[in-house]
Amino acid sequence: MTATADLKEFIAAYLVEAEEHLAVANAQLLAVESAQRKGDTNPRAVRETFRSLHTIKGLSAMVGVEPVVAIAHRMETFLRDFDRSGAPLPLPAIDALLKGVRGIEQRVAALGRGDGAAMPSDELLAALDSLGFAAVSTAPPAAPLDLEPALLGKLAPFEIEQLIRGINAGKRALRAEFTPSPARAAEGMTINSVRERMAAVAEIVRVLPRAVPVSPGAPGGLCFVLLLLTSSTDQAIAEAVGIDVDTLHRLHREVEAPILAERGNVSPEMATSELEEDFSDAQSRRGVVRVEVSRLDEAMEGLSSLIVTRFRLARAVAALNKRGINTRELSEIMVDNARQLRDLRAAIVRVRMVPVGELLERVPLLVRGLRRATNRAVRLELEGGTAELDKSVSERLFPVIVHLVRNAVDHAIESPDERERRGKPEEGLLRITCGARSNTRLEITVTDDGRGIDRAAVARKAGRNTPNDNAGLLDLLCIPGLSTRDIVTTTSGRGMGMEIVKRTIVDELGGELEVSSELGKGTTFTLRVPLTISIVDAFSFECGEQRFVVPVAMVDEIIEVDSECLAQVPAQEDGGPTVDIISRRGVAVPMLQLAQIFRLAAAEKYGRKAIVVRRAGAPIAFAVDRMLGQQEVVIRPINDVLVRAPGISGATDLGDGRPTLVLDLVALSTSLNVRTGASRAQP
Repeated sequence: MTATADLKEFIAAYLVEAEEHLAVANAQLLAVESAQRKGDTNPRAVRETFRSLHTIKGLSAMVGVEPVVAIAHRMETFLRDFDRSGAPLPLPAIDALLKGVRGIEQRVAALGRGDGAAMPSDELLAALDSLGFAAVSTAPPAAPLDLEPALLGKLAPFEIEQLIRGINAGKRALRAEFTPSPARAAEGMTINSVRERMAAVAEIVRVLPRAVPVSPGAPGGLCFVLLLLTSSTDQAIAEAVGIDVDTLHRLHREVEAPILAERGNVSPEMATSELEEDFSDAQSRRGVVRVEVSRLDEAMEGLSSLIVTRFRLARAVAALNKRGINTRELSEIMVDNARQLRDLRAAIVRVRMVPVGELLERVPLLVRGLRRATNRAVRLELEGGTAELDKSVSERLFPVIVHLVRNAVDHAIESPDERERRGKPEEGLLRITCGARSNTRLEITVTDDGRGIDRAAVARKAGRNTPNDNAGLLDLLCIPGLSTRDIVTTTSGRGMGMEIVKRTIVDELGGELEVSSELGKGTTFTLRVPLTISIVDAFSFECGEQRFVVPVAMVDEIIEVDSECLAQVPAQEDGGPTVDIISRRGVAVPMLQLAQIFRLAAAEKYGRKAIVVRRAGAPIAFAVDRMLGQQEVVIRPINDVLVRAPGISGATDLGDGRPTLVLDLVALSTSLNVRTGASRAQP
């Protein structure tokens, strides 16, 4: 059942909200499972999962997505009982809950494609219905907390347990009070700001609203009680938060506190408390506007047109100058316009940026499934940092991460028995790190401590010679259809993984792909991709009276070419282009004549300039006739497979109405099979 016509306008907002809560539910369920495998509990994660599913159910009911309501209601009911009891969530139940979340994800995705949300299968509903409630329903034990019954009755059992555990671990349990007032609000002191400051010096267990009665000299009103666990002193907390020391009181006492009332029904006070917390969260999100990606694409398209128009204007001004017309004032306006367009570009790109953490948030769920499918013991470490990248780049990168993770778990990391025989820990390690390499590129590494890559075995499988460097190994791994597995499994064996990785990273995104492997110790794949690919800074140059551009992020250096310092290498046996060797700070660098590659009439035998790029970490140079300058360009990808060619990543318009090719020199060198480094020849 899909949304009715009068609610279709809310679907876009519903999809975004639902996806956010589904991501939270997946992450929290994995946190519960991880804690319980270590013999611990994570009741807060159970509550967060319950809240996310409760919100999804309410949103789905509002827009009429009944299939999602049916799934979420069963999961919510089960989790609510466990949340109230404080009992640990059974591990078998987590499998069913994750399947339920996956079922909701599939239906939300169908709505996003414009399809209807299918009713859940009887098998899924039966699995959720069979969960039941096996938690101990007895009332929680007495809590040694110095709190009046009205406040104590609002605490969940796991929150009381959290306070008691903190006390037993040597922390101090404190009660702080904050009373809002117009004067404090004028100073920027609100409950939200107090919570933020308090979180830096103490662990906030719960924030409870409390009515303050009217008394002589006091106006009464609302007061917030913060229940804390901390190792800091009262003075340090008061100074950090900006409250009086007198408002801090110790909660722990030796005598028993009143027994907590049965929580079969939620009291009005608790409902008010939870509403207050939800209100606080809503207040913190105020000022955030959700925008469809298609609208951002429209803004970027408009900006692209303005940039092309600026190129046309620059050409017109240059023509006026040649005719002797004074264009000084017009040139000044053009300079201001160029600066404003760069600022506008930066603003639009920032809006399109998403945190790298969003790219990696589904990896733990992927690894969990692979662990079960391959019977491998794998520990995942994620280091996302604070880097951001364009939404469109992020969407293309995720399938690449999936392929590399599958290869690591299924191919690289050994079984527990094999690891034990090799003297390794039974649990393999898979580490994914992301970080900004510069202000234009992102570097991602996928590392495992598995068996490593047997170069000779891969070469035999491919029918090639054994590579003697990492670049050659990568070329072998990326051969279409090559697989090191003899039997096709549900996770690998089709020979498509690395070929897809290379095509996406190198051909589509214009990035770099490297591999480093040591037999018996592990493998590392390194990916470097541009943060955005639609509008980029690029160098323009001429070669054989033809103009080209190359992204600045791809260029390592631009050097002068001295024909007297060149040494020519004998022609390649496979009929490839002539390769010269040029000395660059004492290092032999192979140099190709770009005019020869594209069969253009070069102005000179040797170009005056050379563009140096890096392939697999080693430099390679391309001789060109003349550098024209640096400018912003709008890259239009070439999607037609009949006209796509290696080394050409797209086209752009420099203002004359003619398409100018955008080159990917790294991919071009790879397609020509040019060996880098000094192994080719010495100058």
